[in-house]
Amino acid sequence: MLVLDTEDLPATDRIEAFEAAAVGESGSRTVEVWDFGPLTLFATRGSGMHVWRTPRHARFDSVDTVSVITQSEGTGIFTWNGHEQHVGPDTLALAHRTAGHEYAWSGAGLSVAFMVDTERLGLPEHQIRAATPLPQRSNVVPLLLHHIRGLYDRADQLSVGPGAEALASATLELTRALIVSVAADDATQRSVSEDTLLTRVLAYIRAHLRDPGLTPHRIAAAHNISERTLYRLCEQGGLGLEKWIIRRRLEGTRRDLGTPEHAHRTIEAIARSWGFTNPAYFSRRFHQTYGATPRQWRRLHHPAGSPPPDEPLRTPRR
Repeated sequence: MLVLDTEDLPATDRIEAFEAAAVGESGSRTVEVWDFGPLTLFATRGSGMHVWRTPRHARFDSVDTVSVITQSEGTGIFTWNGHEQHVGPDTLALAHRTAGHEYAWSGAGLSVAFMVDTERLGLPEHQIRAATPLPQRSNVVPLLLHHIRGLYDRADQLSVGPGAEALASATLELTRALIVSVAADDATQRSVSEDTLLTRVLAYIRAHLRDPGLTPHRIAAAHNISERTLYRLCEQGGLGLEKWIIRRRLEGTRRDLGTPEHAHRTIEAIARSWGFTNPAYFSRRFHQTYGATPRQWRRLHHPAGSPPPDEPLRTPRR
């Protein structure tokens, strides 16, 4: 991870320092960068930012890239070819490096974006350009937003983990699905939809993982397929649907049980927040998976001097 911190620099030097990391102008204080294989993730936080890219910049740049820009805090303004778009927590912007664009916000804000070589998307340039003013029309946007924020939340660990390349691949497939859903002909839409279906299904599950009402029927209905097709799709992808969901939920509870910011919460509350409505079932599955009860795991990983709250959960039967 690369961090650019301009807080200690004179105001007159901040623009030059930021331009060393990205083309633009910034009053921002920190820029973080992570590499996920072919994909680069950026997080920019600060009191305001104005980044612009002109066609002249593009002519002198040998790298053709596509970026997806999100705004987790504050409201950004993306301008391209006379089109102005406000980017907030529920929206995103699509930028193509060969075209001029501007992105700015004022006041406190946090923008998280990623950049990748255009050729990695396997889509013609005219489709990417056609999609630039239209991303909010796609139902893929909520999935891609949730995915990007998940990468950012654990970027330090995920970017150096064995799954970094797979995460990059999933990000690109979601981006392809977004672009073709608003800018491609029907045949291309069907082809890419089929190619990216499993990725979109898993992204949907991750986005709704904490909901105890997440069922195979609901997942299938959200993607206009039958439950039988859903199970066959997962089998072809080498995973069991229910087991995959339970494992992801268990991973979430394990993280929360071991972190100080959740020390004030009961084990039962943490389990419920990850979709487990039966405490005994949760405790049993946790013990089967990790070889320790939730209480034992919490005591093992809890910081000394701050005992966790007393827990009423039962020890799983052997």
